[in-house]
Amino acid sequence: MSKTLFTLLLGLASVSAFSQTIIIRNPDIQQMVTEVSSDSLEQYVRDLAAFESRHTLNTNSTNGMIAAQQYVLSKFESFAKKSNGRMIAKIEEFIIPSDGRRIENDSPAANVFATLKGTDPSDDRIFVLSAHMDSRNKNVMDKDGIAPGANDDGSGTAAVIELARVMASREFPATIVFVAFTGEEQGLKGATYMSVKAKEEGWNIQAVLNNDIIGNSESSGTLIKDNLKMRVFSETIPVAETEREASLRRYTGSENDSKSRQLARYIKEVGERYVDQFEIKLIYRADRFLRGGDQTAFARNGFTAVRLSEMNENFYHQHENVRVENGIQYGDLPEFMDYEYLRKVSSVNLASLASLANSPSLPEEVQIDVRGLSNHSILVWKAPKIGKVKGYYVLMRETSSPMWEQKFWTTDTTLTIPYSKDNYFFAVQAVSESGAESLAVFPTPLSR
Repeated sequence: MSKTLFTLLLGLASVSAFSQTIIIRNPDIQQMVTEVSSDSLEQYVRDLAAFESRHTLNTNSTNGMIAAQQYVLSKFESFAKKSNGRMIAKIEEFIIPSDGRRIENDSPAANVFATLKGTDPSDDRIFVLSAHMDSRNKNVMDKDGIAPGANDDGSGTAAVIELARVMASREFPATIVFVAFTGEEQGLKGATYMSVKAKEEGWNIQAVLNNDIIGNSESSGTLIKDNLKMRVFSETIPVAETEREASLRRYTGSENDSKSRQLARYIKEVGERYVDQFEIKLIYRADRFLRGGDQTAFARNGFTAVRLSEMNENFYHQHENVRVENGIQYGDLPEFMDYEYLRKVSSVNLASLASLANSPSLPEEVQIDVRGLSNHSILVWKAPKIGKVKGYYVLMRETSSPMWEQKFWTTDTTLTIPYSKDNYFFAVQAVSESGAESLAVFPTPLSR
């Protein structure tokens, strides 16, 4: 064999080895993922759709929103029995002030919660899994017309219920809140109420995973059928960004490294690790074009929040009255759902949520040394305040890459790597003794 051919084959072998992906799954999380049931999800969706209307302003206590809230509460309460007292379910009532648009008069409303208390008394972190349970017709003010809301957002509410069922009997160091909001279609009312309260009371909410329209795999118009992909929306420039934060962002070129963007990357990596044959697409905007969701209310109040949604929406079955027109069945009916697809999206949520709740808190004071010119990059940080740490990953990617491409392991709180900060972006993750990774922290400059 010639030396040139040997060198070429060696090079190809190196490329092949570099491209290999090692998948290591936590067996406890993997077991939970296997327990997510498409049959259970379908039952929840059909039960929710059976209420005539879940419109926020519908006050029917036997077949409307109030009855639906009691249904969700009853599910949470039944799961709480397996939690050894750590899960508490409740309905929190509040008043939505008249806004002159979609709330004509001051109106009663309520959010339904299940709080799974963390096992570490020193860990005050909260991770929120949310969806909205209210539904609507074409006319958003039609509070009495039939509005099944199977996919929008019975699907998200079903996922919240199912994950509460699977996770209630498990233990996590941090607290998880499962919540079904009211008033999303009337202007994010339930999420706004909770996020404002959380900000005023100083809740340590680390991440909000909001699920809205996650149960359909067939698009209208283009007729695409695909149950192999989902979307995660994340804001680029934080809506609550301060002027100092804006100045630092411009200085470091970190427009693509908001906390919500780091959460989206985390969901993609962890979700694809645990859910086979499923791709998570990162959408670089806060929500669909000119539209919004409950994650927006949390972002406005400075919390890290993303929206999880199906890849291909079907607008025949969204914000439409139930009817047949020109041979087309309109309306958000449960028979148009893909429950295996809903299981996959729910499993992505579970894997991400369980990993986050098991992880240490963020590494502190993450910095990159800029005190001298060098083709090496030096990162320094301090240990997290919460959780036992086995080590850290220093993450690296090219500036044009959407995802972190390499991970460098260390048990120290500093690492020097032979890659220029001019050409790459970096971040640091803390890793627990069980292997759970924290969210990534983008470094600030260490200039003196």
